[in-house]
Amino acid sequence: MRPVGPVKAVLFDRDGTLVHDVPYNGDPERVRPVEGAREAVALLRARDIRVGVVTNQSGVARGLISGTDVRRVNRRIDDLLGPFDVWAICPHGPDDGCHCRKPQPGLVLWAAGRVCTDPADCVVVGDIGADTEAAARAGAHGILVPNARTRPEETEAAAHTAPDLLTAVRSLLDDPAPDGPALDGPAPDGPHDGGARSGQRPATTAPAPSGGAPDPCRRPS
Repeated sequence: MRPVGPVKAVLFDRDGTLVHDVPYNGDPERVRPVEGAREAVALLRARDIRVGVVTNQSGVARGLISGTDVRRVNRRIDDLLGPFDVWAICPHGPDDGCHCRKPQPGLVLWAAGRVCTDPADCVVVGDIGADTEAAARAGAHGILVPNARTRPEETEAAAHTAPDLLTAVRSLLDDPAPDGPALDGPAPDGPHDGGARSGQRPATTAPAPSGGAPDPCRRPS
């Protein structure tokens, strides 16, 4: 499944995708963007493509970090790479049964609504199968950028892959075909929670819904 028109929004996973994964990180001083992250986000902004972050932060549910810790880390990322148009954060644990924790689609749907973009015009970029599965469930498009923590089966299952973040973004922008990005690679098998990849709630202007994603930009049909 690929966009039928220009990509209107790109939603990034946080830990392991935009910044190096520090499990359950609550310290802004430990934030280090991955190589190419600044340029990748800047390229999207230069094309007037909305940018956001969709991230599980289960350290909150586990009592390892606080919501304030997560917001401080997010502000540091905004300082280094942002500002992002939307932050969507799930604070729940794997067994909480929420609808926002990836691979559930809630974060993606909520973030798409906040930037007034149909999920079909969004691309989700992440480093694990839960990211691309959440994209598929939301009706968006996923790109896997594998790293040392990505499971081999997740890479094999990904519909689209890229060797690094900047290549993923350039592929979206450089593809002239009307049917969207031509990338390598299916959709993942299931979630794995690697510490800082876990749960918190959307931190910018409103909390993430526990069941679905309201879209303030579209009128009910």
